[in-house]
Amino acid sequence: MDLTWMGWTTPTAVFFVVIGGLIALMCIWEAVSPGGHPRKGILQFETTRGDRLFVTLLGSAFINLAWLAWFGSPLWWALVVCAVFALLVFLFV
Repeated sequence: MDLTWMGWTTPTAVFFVVIGGLIALMCIWEAVSPGGHPRKGILQFETTRGDRLFVTLLGSAFINLAWLAWFGSPLWWALVVCAVFALLVFLFV
């Protein structure tokens, strides 16, 4: 597929495919187990699954930006940090 008309690179395309996949997985999860019962975690306000996904994505963006500022590329270890961050958010927030 030729995506040069938009100046996309393969990593950019993969990024948007992963975001779309996460949203699709959240939709499937909601269809299988409706409600998602809001809960109060360490932030002391109620969050739903969607809220936790948003916090995870936003936090991961900042983790990657900080990694680039402090260590440069490659970002493989930042990906590991983001995965641990995502696990912690979904468990405790």
